[in-house]
Amino acid sequence: MSNIFYSKSGSPVAYTEDGSHIFLYTGECVGYIFEDSIFSFNGRHLGFFVDGWVRDKNGRCVLFIRTAKKGPERRRKDIARIKEQKLKIPIKKPREEQLSKLEIKQEWSELSLLQFFDKK
Repeated sequence: MSNIFYSKSGSPVAYTEDGSHIFLYTGECVGYIFEDSIFSFNGRHLGFFVDGWVRDKNGRCVLFIRTAKKGPERRRKDIARIKEQKLKIPIKKPREEQLSKLEIKQEWSELSLLQFFDKK
């Protein structure tokens, strides 16, 4: 299932075409969704994907898709973004253990998109 991920400001910043691999509009594949968690390709557990929200490990919202439920105030800008050619999907390393329970919070995370995906 394809989705566009929007930032707090409502700008489209990332997407998935297969419901798993997350690409930035630069073409870089920065992570993947496994069950309800998001991992980097080095196996690091980054956060969660629950009810249309990408959440950090503290349960705060980082990104959302069009059909996201509840959550903090959000806006969506339907600006045309050009997707650059996708780069090769990295090899997945073994996943670290994920948190057992997520405390969902209805507020925005302090993490930027690049901080969340460890691309500072």
